[in-house]
Amino acid sequence: MSPTDTVALIEPQSASRVSPAPAGTPRRDRTSQALLAFMPALVYLVVRHIGVLILVLLAGPNNTTVHRSLTAWDGQWYLGIATGGYTDAPDWLLDAHGERTAQTPLAFFPGYPTLTGWLADLTWLSVDTAAFVVSILAGIAAAYALVHIGMLIRGGSRRVGLILVALFAASPMGVVLSMTYSEALFCALAAWSLVFVLRRQWVWAGVLCALAGLVRPSGLALVLAVGAAAFACAMELRRRGGRPALRPLAGLLLAPVGLVGYLWWAGAQIRQGQGVLTQLGGWSELQQQGWNSAFDGGAATLRFTGEAIARSESVHEVGTVMVLLAAVVLVVVGFVRRVEWPLMMYGLGVLVMDLGSNGLMNSKARLLLPAFTLLIPVALGLAKRKPATTLVVLAAVTVVSGWFGAHALVTWPYAI
Repeated sequence: MSPTDTVALIEPQSASRVSPAPAGTPRRDRTSQALLAFMPALVYLVVRHIGVLILVLLAGPNNTTVHRSLTAWDGQWYLGIATGGYTDAPDWLLDAHGERTAQTPLAFFPGYPTLTGWLADLTWLSVDTAAFVVSILAGIAAAYALVHIGMLIRGGSRRVGLILVALFAASPMGVVLSMTYSEALFCALAAWSLVFVLRRQWVWAGVLCALAGLVRPSGLALVLAVGAAAFACAMELRRRGGRPALRPLAGLLLAPVGLVGYLWWAGAQIRQGQGVLTQLGGWSELQQQGWNSAFDGGAATLRFTGEAIARSESVHEVGTVMVLLAAVVLVVVGFVRRVEWPLMMYGLGVLVMDLGSNGLMNSKARLLLPAFTLLIPVALGLAKRKPATTLVVLAAVTVVSGWFGAHALVTWPYAI
């Protein structure tokens, strides 16, 4: 890390580049500013609705419905836990082997189903509807965070941020953002945590990182990125003999609370009566037994890649391999373009966790969705093109992504 990069994590920047409308502003100008304010949500919703529309077109010919597709697989688990909690989730929910124990539901992190259950209890909404509302609102929240990231990065602008929103919503498995899955909520918390890292607001970065750790295991990548950035800031402040490093250290300590707390609690249910350190490994043991998911350093991914390239006739398998290869390329491009290192560290962490797992190979494109920071070089490049060129590229990506995600839900027979 260069001295320039270290100082950039310490010196404050302006929180916003958009000024409020002064009193007496003409109505047309106020309308324009209102449109600008809602633009991140508009871009996100347009892209996601195109994806859902493509799903509508494909669902009927494949003898299914949009609702069934958007609540399939893990979505049913989240809905079941939102309804009955970990102890009373429906008995028909099973692991990948068609089995079920009292600990099986603990494989799913509590953040998303808990929030869904609260919303359903506090309103007239059904659990299914509440889950969709949480996903939609979380996706919109992520969109606003991505715009801020686009404005705060080196060479960034509001245009870069809006393009980043479109690319995120049109990720290869962006359809998951519209499902009763936890990805949208995790991405919102992770993106805002990274915004606060770039702003040097360490306590907020740590709090949101802790909350993200209650939503998905990908929180480990976020904990490492936030923790490393906070530690680097604290060390630089100490070296310079300036302000106390209390806030960076507070962010460093807060960041892992959610992830470690849940892993310990779940492990205590799985490995009752054993030591704390042993209990922390209980969740991983549950994943391996129920879903054959463990970290093998990428050996299984390499085998899958070779077999898919050599023999697979499946669009989903070949597409998954292409997505993984593209992610590796984007890591290299991101470091070459000198994207801020905490953002790259986070994206690389998500990628390593995905490539290194020997779980369901066909879920790997979905599991890469939280690695949205790897899209930053693409957004920076598109921002330099003519608006017409950028729109054509984003429209093409949106359609291809929408088809790929819909195909995975209605044609591909296995879990995504």
